[in-house]
Amino acid sequence: MAEMYIRVAEEENEEPMEIPSEDDGTVLLSTVAAQFPGACGLRYRSPVSQCMRGVRLVDGILHAPENGWGNLVYVVNYPKGTKMDEIDASSATKIKRGDQKTSDLIVLGLPWKTSEQDLKDYFSTFGEVIMVQVKRDLKTGNSKGFGFVRFTEWESQGKVMSQRHMIDGRWCDCKLPNSKQGPDEPMRSRKVFVGRCTEDMTADELRQFFMQYGEVTDVFIPKPFRAFAFVTFADDQVAASLCGEDLIIKGISVHISNMFFFLPNVVLS
Repeated sequence: MAEMYIRVAEEENEEPMEIPSEDDGTVLLSTVAAQFPGACGLRYRSPVSQCMRGVRLVDGILHAPENGWGNLVYVVNYPKGTKMDEIDASSATKIKRGDQKTSDLIVLGLPWKTSEQDLKDYFSTFGEVIMVQVKRDLKTGNSKGFGFVRFTEWESQGKVMSQRHMIDGRWCDCKLPNSKQGPDEPMRSRKVFVGRCTEDMTADELRQFFMQYGEVTDVFIPKPFRAFAFVTFADDQVAASLCGEDLIIKGISVHISNMFFFLPNVVLS
């Protein structure tokens, strides 16, 4: 049976991405969330009423509308308040701006080829840059896939944190380093979400694959199978360097993200 795709976008006016459906015509929420981390559902604009309609979700499975998925563009739903978090963070920078100091921001998901000069050229469009650094392996000198940037103005920092960034053809995220996000963040950041997994991928196979990047302390595949897994590294920098990557495992392209979610009825143990 030929694989069918539906068109999904974060906003109505954005270019959609094609998401594969299952053999029975349904779409797994985990498949959507692999491309749109944190997604909790889909909605679409009815061609008849022009009102937005929600897609039926049952036990992590999205069911097509009465007339099938068609050629509509489906818009991602997020838990209430999730989308506003980044906007609020940006708005908050305007409060007592004169009393605020900028911080080093970690840039996750950098392409291996990106240099310090590339990083500076890109972020200078947001404001004056004090420092840029691409973290590299001490032995090989190769990029680890993440770096740091710091601005002169607090307003520039807030603007950068409020959006994603396309750098050298890849989407990157800018955040405050773990040490500035609370005591629990370093533990969470060692774990990555592996989306688009297939049922024939075992925990041992995932462990062997990811050990080429660093020491793996845990691999978890939810049961019943939900097309994703969690891999935990001993070093949070290894996890950070892989975020945003599309990797090939057993001939399948999987997506690595540091923003993971938990589906209903999935117990991590």
